[in-house]
Amino acid sequence: MQLQQLRYFTAVAQSRHFTQAAESLGVSQPTLSKQIHTLEDTLGAPLFERIRGAVTLTEVGEALLPLALRILADADAARDAVAEIVGLRRGEVRLGATPSLCSSLVPAVLRGFRAAHPDITLHVTEGSSQDLSADLLAHRLDLALIVQPEQGVDPALEATEILRESIVVASVSDRRPPTVDDQVALADLRDTPLVMFRPGYDIRDVTLQACRRAGFTPRFAVEGGEMDAVLAFVEAGLGVALVPSMVLVNRPLLRATPLAPPGMRRTIALAHRRRAVLPHAAAALRTSLLEHIGTGGALPLGVQAL
Repeated sequence: MQLQQLRYFTAVAQSRHFTQAAESLGVSQPTLSKQIHTLEDTLGAPLFERIRGAVTLTEVGEALLPLALRILADADAARDAVAEIVGLRRGEVRLGATPSLCSSLVPAVLRGFRAAHPDITLHVTEGSSQDLSADLLAHRLDLALIVQPEQGVDPALEATEILRESIVVASVSDRRPPTVDDQVALADLRDTPLVMFRPGYDIRDVTLQACRRAGFTPRFAVEGGEMDAVLAFVEAGLGVALVPSMVLVNRPLLRATPLAPPGMRRTIALAHRRRAVLPHAAAALRTSLLEHIGTGGALPLGVQAL
């Protein structure tokens, strides 16, 4: 039993006329009659009675008509739903990003994507790169913006490197800078109180490793904050912080001082499950994000597109 046969059957049942039904369907009457006969053979019973030119439904035809109408309505609804998803008129995207990217890169990307696709529902999860990778593997996210670990991502994930970002020293702009030079050596922060992120933050681990390589253990003024809290603590004059350069955009109370060579950098990657077929909306967001990066627009000093 085919959907086309059911469409032919319902057209005849509603018009009670083979010629009119064929014309409404845009097919020849012999073609329509052949498909009706094939459907009757499949069901093992006649669907219509033809008496003196009049067409009426048999008992089997009467029983089939409401079922056929329901099947065709469901098929049309399914086709429309798929068309809306493929055409990006509906759907959803589950994006994960680290806190620093949620407060810098992500808003600009989502603003452009939302303007182009206003009917797509956006779900954003904020977390560490490790947690976001786990969420990808558990199918809780479609895409994630993560800090690329030195050892690489899980083999079940595919990560496209998109940005390389410098780590800078954030300090209060109306107070004495951490150095009189244009750059500050990391070792010169040995006796400077640091505002430090909570355990599990990517930038915390990177900072502690870099300080150990520079030969000292940093002294914490405040420890345990999220990104917004750390920046607020620095603005309050509690200490300086090593932060990604992007987060200082639109922070007029804070000064960014570059680190002297070799400096500190991190690589941002866009990750998804390897060999996974991305939902249409997620694939569109991935394209939008890569195009945003590719234009180089709105990228602050110290951020390089890859």
